[in-house]
Amino acid sequence: MTDDTMTARTEVVRTGPIRYATAERFARPRPVPDDDPRPATGEIGPQPPSRLDFAMGPPSDTHPQGEDCLNLSIATPARDAGARPVLVWLHGGGFSSGAGLMDWYDGGVLAAEGDVVVVSVNYRLGALGYLLLDGVSEGNLGLYDQVEALRWVQTHIAAYGGDASDVTVLGQSAGGISVRLLMEMPEARGLFRRAILQSAPLEITARPAEESRALGRYFADTLGTDPRTAEITDILAAQGETARFHLRTAGRRMEPAFIPVEGVGPAPAPGAPPGGSVRGLDVLYGWNADDMTVFVGEGEDPAVRTREVYEEPLTRYGERLARAGARVHAYRVDWRPAGSPLGATHCLELPLLFGTHDAWRSAPMLGTTPREETEVLGSTLRSAWLAFARTGTFATLPAPLTDGPVPLPS
Repeated sequence: MTDDTMTARTEVVRTGPIRYATAERFARPRPVPDDDPRPATGEIGPQPPSRLDFAMGPPSDTHPQGEDCLNLSIATPARDAGARPVLVWLHGGGFSSGAGLMDWYDGGVLAAEGDVVVVSVNYRLGALGYLLLDGVSEGNLGLYDQVEALRWVQTHIAAYGGDASDVTVLGQSAGGISVRLLMEMPEARGLFRRAILQSAPLEITARPAEESRALGRYFADTLGTDPRTAEITDILAAQGETARFHLRTAGRRMEPAFIPVEGVGPAPAPGAPPGGSVRGLDVLYGWNADDMTVFVGEGEDPAVRTREVYEEPLTRYGERLARAGARVHAYRVDWRPAGSPLGATHCLELPLLFGTHDAWRSAPMLGTTPREETEVLGSTLRSAWLAFARTGTFATLPAPLTDGPVPLPS
């Protein structure tokens, strides 16, 4: 992306990368002064390849990786006084991969079709974002990054045609978990009015502090040097070994080694009832009918595991949100692309939501589906998301995206 460039196809202004905060290693983020003369680096968080490349395909674009990664991008119909609704996107990737600056998450199509402003956010990943180690890192730094990005939106988005009082925060997978936590963080209160959780595996929302500390100590021992001064390549290597150790000892294939920590700073326990901060929020949550086809182990039934990991925890959480005073809506994506053995798998809705067909053209999960079909389906899904972002209302997705209504919490 280039700064303030006009793209005729989508008729939007794309601006970025923009540095929204800075942070020393293992420290909380600080806002960037308005008079900071330094151009943004465009870096994304240091990361290994995604474990879902076999389904999503490898990213079609590359970005420098580094610790000056607290950058965001903006797509807007115009830099004017339009006071448009704002969508703030938090990417997935197991808290260890991904970036808001990736072409997958270019908000241009959403901005053009919905007359909205789309902000896509990087945040710190892996050990650099979620390590809990006494004397080194307090944990949950990636969550604090996201709060700082939302604060930046409150301060600056009017200059990009957006309305700071009309913000929807949305995220998929790990990004959806982040949205669930942000809804209950005192620091994030008042920074958005609507929330969308896409395929958030809520059973791994946050880990007990003592277990996270034990993993932090294993990471430090594996690293063999001070994490505050270690080379990034060594940190990534130790992070990978810690992930393998966690899999061997805990046996939880879905759970990354570095995730939010419950009871530390902002993160509540996964089963804790929502607090008063959710009262009055509009919330949309849902899952894909075959989310677990990319994660199941030998002998596991993906339908059963999808129900256990996504449907049941999300439905229970939706019920708790409704009891706490949130206005709640649910969806399920059932579309199974022709030529794909993965069905309505994890991440399948992302090409539809963003309409970035060229960036997803090599995604195996799309099978042999003609581009024209994904464009039609994508337009339908985007219309539903955009209506929710504008009004807080949501209509059931039509076939073939879904084969019937999803019961809403009472």
